[in-house]
Amino acid sequence: MNFTKCSFTILGAGRSGIAAAKLLRRNGSKVFLSDGNPIEKLKFLNEDELRKEGIEFETGTHSERIFENDVFVKSPGIPPDSEVLVKAGKLGKKIYSEIEIAFRFCKVPLIAITGTNGKTTTTILTGEIFKNAGYDAKVCGNVGTAFSEVVSDLKENSIVIIELSSFQLHDIEKFKPGVAVLMNITPDHIDWHGNFNNYLKSKLEIIKNQDEEDLTVINYDDDILRKNAEGIKSQRSYFSIKEDLSEVTEAGSFIKNGKLIYFDKVKDITEEIMETREINIRGNHNLYNSLAAVISARAFEIKKEIIAETLRKFPGVEHRIEFVRELNGIKFYNDSKATNIDSLIVALESFDGNVILILGGREKGNNYSRIDALVNDRVKKIIAIGETREKIYDHYKGKKEIETAETFEDAIRKSYKSGVKGDSVLLSPACKSFDMFENFEHRGSEFKKFVNKLS
Repeated sequence: MNFTKCSFTILGAGRSGIAAAKLLRRNGSKVFLSDGNPIEKLKFLNEDELRKEGIEFETGTHSERIFENDVFVKSPGIPPDSEVLVKAGKLGKKIYSEIEIAFRFCKVPLIAITGTNGKTTTTILTGEIFKNAGYDAKVCGNVGTAFSEVVSDLKENSIVIIELSSFQLHDIEKFKPGVAVLMNITPDHIDWHGNFNNYLKSKLEIIKNQDEEDLTVINYDDDILRKNAEGIKSQRSYFSIKEDLSEVTEAGSFIKNGKLIYFDKVKDITEEIMETREINIRGNHNLYNSLAAVISARAFEIKKEIIAETLRKFPGVEHRIEFVRELNGIKFYNDSKATNIDSLIVALESFDGNVILILGGREKGNNYSRIDALVNDRVKKIIAIGETREKIYDHYKGKKEIETAETFEDAIRKSYKSGVKGDSVLLSPACKSFDMFENFEHRGSEFKKFVNKLS
């Protein structure tokens, strides 16, 4: 498809939609940007800037004009069964995600990372390793910066490292990363995808166009991913914290006797990268993240010394088990990014016990029985918040010390008053934030603000 001869409708004036509109317009395409939200809710839309770029747009509605163009580029949040997309499909319009558009303009190596949990940390960590190795590493995608924002600024030594959600992967056609990383898969976003199989299918789109020259990096400990990766065309490299992979696979990374090991039998390489106790970010989930990043870096022959030094210094990702402060011997951790039960499990497994857990928000069908054993072993008290606080209270009443909080600040005060020296207050809500906040970043920032006000 010759994009310069096509006309495009961009659905959604968020960061990625506006970036795609600018990229296409600057490359000679006709573009129309449409967002059903009123303009005052569109924080990335600058009317003067769009007019200067020659981009026509509308807000507050999707008029019939959107169907006049050849191709639709959709915001990741718009579900496939939306009225607009269903009609576009019936009219025979091509429907792409923003990453498909940006990929057509990307002329440098591409590492793409997806999974239910851990993909943000792995993406940023991988980017840091490549930066420390002298690459012009462009970290983008679901982490914030749109893929379309970086493709016009690529250099000879650039590499793109992109975090991808199932929403972004749903509408690709030719998108093909040189390295695709599959972190894990557990049920999530089922309301958007309809069922788990559809969610899994969207995640696996990341590898559908790869060939023998490409590399797929797979979590060996995830049975679903391992089985679904059988028969793929690309080369495979696995990572595990449970198995000595040198006995079962041709290439990968694993943990053995407290050491992080990388090996590649084809290249006749087996090397100790570092001791796991030296890794700065805590928890088994971060061992997985580190193992995946090691494979991506070694695929580009980055020296193990650079990898190890990065892992020793990497501070982690904001809002993901982020240490905030210690007050009177009580430590506070911000895990606002934990928007599902699986993320909460990962967080609780990172602590030995004495946790005061701030839990709740907006959810759809959370099964709190899945965390009962962990809560029993490691949680001292629960402070339930948000729309789901009564459901959580009813589930744990009589099993665990628990109380509800009407406001977020009240929850933080109650958690602090409940603690003694040696306790950890953990915000790990296992729920989305939209009942009280704009997004999980807003929730995490407010947590840090209120925690730092405590005295």
